[in-house]
Amino acid sequence: MMRAWILPMVFVLCGSAVVMRPALTGDAGTAVALLLVFLALAGAHSPLIFPRSIGAREAERRAAVDSRPVVYWRPGCKYCIRLRFRLGRNGRRLHWVNIWRDPAAAAAVREANDGNETVPTVVVAGRPHTNPAPEWVRDQLKPSG
Repeated sequence: MMRAWILPMVFVLCGSAVVMRPALTGDAGTAVALLLVFLALAGAHSPLIFPRSIGAREAERRAAVDSRPVVYWRPGCKYCIRLRFRLGRNGRRLHWVNIWRDPAAAAAVREANDGNETVPTVVVAGRPHTNPAPEWVRDQLKPSG
């Protein structure tokens, strides 16, 4: 759990350090702007932008029932962040599994990617797809027919 927050905390701490100089020299506008940039970076790299993660087994069970894709991801992954932002509201319809929280999920990703924990790995109808285009993932949510 703590590992997921290391990068966001680094952004907050570095941002606080960078903001000190303009703040101490009286340039409040620059200080506020820089702080907002670092806070935005921290938020974008935090687990907060992703829907609540579920376990790998539960995601597989739900996907079998509703045919929605399962997305294996990890905090701080720029490709996972890109996928999440590009999916927009549709991202909430997927089953998200954090591989840092679930050893079975990490093992499933390694099995699909020649021993590597490459994310995002999206499983559709039992077939894994490594780092697919967000548009392709969005298309998988459309009802067939």
